Formats: sequence, C-alpha cells, structure tokens
Amino acid sequence: MLRLGALRPVKPLVANRHLCDIHALITELIREFQPQAVAIESVFAALNIKADLRLAAVRGVVLLAAAQGDVPSFSYSPREVKATVAGYGHAGKEQVQQMVRALLGMTETPEPADAADALAVALCHIQIAEGRERLGINVTSKTTAVTRRYANRQPPAGIISVR
Repeated sequence: MLRLGALRPVKPLVANRHLCDIHALITELIREFQPQAVAIESVFAALNIKADLRLAAVRGVVLLAAAQGDVPSFSYSPREVKATVAGYGHAGKEQVQQMVRALLGMTETPEPADAADALAVALCHIQIAEGRERLGINVTSKTTAVTRRYANRQPPAGIISVR
C-alpha cells in the first residue's frame, strides 16, 4: 500500500465539479504510481436510486480516467470482494477491515472504512488475477502481463482501487 484515503465532497455538493475533482485525482494517481490495473467495486442496486446514480457517475469518471491512462480496469461486486478477502460473501464491514489489516500486515485497522473497502477491492483483484494465471486463463494481453507479475511473486507495480 502506497497511499490510503477517501475523497469527501465539499457541501453543498456541485455534482459536475465533484466529478471533475475525482477525475483529476485519479488521473494524477495514475501518473504518479503508473499502476498495472485499476480495480473498482461495481455499483449495486440499493433502495436509494439517487445515490445509485451518483455512484454510477463516479464509477464512470474513474473508468474514463483509467481508459485515458491506458490502464486496464476490473470490476468486482461487493459480495465477490467480501468472499475473496474475508471468505464469506456477507461479511460485515469490521470483518473485512480486520482481514485487510491482517493480509497487509498493518498495525492498525485501516480508516476510514471506505478506504479499507478500496484496499479489499485491490486484494480481491490480486487474488483473482493470481488464480487466473494459475489456471492459464487469458482475459487480455494486458491482464496476462499483470497476472504473470503476480504469479512470479514480484511486487505489483501498482493497482489503484476505488470504492
């Protein structure tokens, strides 16, 4: 882990400005760390349609920044992330945070919870990429290069994960 944090909107929320800020942040992170992949949590249908639409817009901006930076992106459902990291698809937030802490050898529980969830998405991607490599699954040539790096146990050049 090179950086951990969460972007919080300034009130009152101006949607277009906030989306521009997110795009600029992700673009800068891609330039700075030159990741091999961007892992993102998929939007799940909740009871609040307005919140779902805002999350989908943010997700689109992140995917756009990844595409502009020529970085492959991968999407994982919340249940898939929990099952991969905590071993149970309905694990609670605290369980996921504790597993992230243990898997990364951290001395403290990662905070805020959204940042810990983003680390869980990155760990999910790494584990799935390693599994694909072991099984010889070729998703794309870029993905193969990324997973080959993981399979050789070399530290990944980087994954940006967004939740």
